[in-house]
Amino acid sequence: MVDKIKNDYLMEHPDEAVRLDIKTDPGAVREQALLCGISPGARVLDVGCGSGRTSSILHEIVGPCGEVIGVDYSESRLDYARQHFGGKPGISFHFADFTRPMEDLGQFDYIWVRFVLEYFLNEAKDIVINLTDNLKPNGRLCLLDLDHNSLNHYPLPEEMEEKLYAAFVSSAEQFNFDPYAGRKLYSYLYDQKYRDIRVEIVAHHLIYGELRPQDEYNWTRKFFVSASKYQNVFIDYPGEINGFFRDFHRIFSDPRRFTYTPMIICSGTKPAEQIE
Repeated sequence: MVDKIKNDYLMEHPDEAVRLDIKTDPGAVREQALLCGISPGARVLDVGCGSGRTSSILHEIVGPCGEVIGVDYSESRLDYARQHFGGKPGISFHFADFTRPMEDLGQFDYIWVRFVLEYFLNEAKDIVINLTDNLKPNGRLCLLDLDHNSLNHYPLPEEMEEKLYAAFVSSAEQFNFDPYAGRKLYSYLYDQKYRDIRVEIVAHHLIYGELRPQDEYNWTRKFFVSASKYQNVFIDYPGEINGFFRDFHRIFSDPRRFTYTPMIICSGTKPAEQIE
């Protein structure tokens, strides 16, 4: 039996695979894969594959001559991925601790790491180093993550904004979560001497006007699961955590509200000689 990865996932919940599935925008994933250069016939490793939805989209891109392997450390999410997106030639899902070497998986043309490093504040750099071994010569590592994650809302009263920031500070201390993961991606590749590094910035959250059902579900679930794990942050807020949740939902549901989070897409070609 493979040892479980030693990291408390901030969003852990029995329905997490469902949330990940619902919130994934297939069109956005295809555009991001295009920016990273993923094309038909490629062998792709999807690190932190979650519900498997993104792996299935990558599988459509690489086509019948390509292959996608999704890895995750949650058996429940892997079960969901296999049930909903497995059972087809060229796509499979495996348990793996990607904070450690994964020699058994072989090497890939592309390694896709989307919304993963934000949950590994302390191990992100080491994960990049480990994954380099799984790239073929001239293979590309594709890092995609958010910056200033979930912190940009207007209008938001000062008291609520302070509590929101305090909650994310607590998430970093207790759950190894990094709301500023996106701005660090370039340095990870640069420090490991990756070649032909390319960086793009796109809007991930861009919410204005009437609230879409999938955005309401995603954000409601996100705040319910994450905020409940550090309720002490809201102890002096009127109504405590339930009061904060009520007030945030009221503002978030208002079509006048504006919410955004930038995504950083950073990809680079495997260095000719890996450094220690």
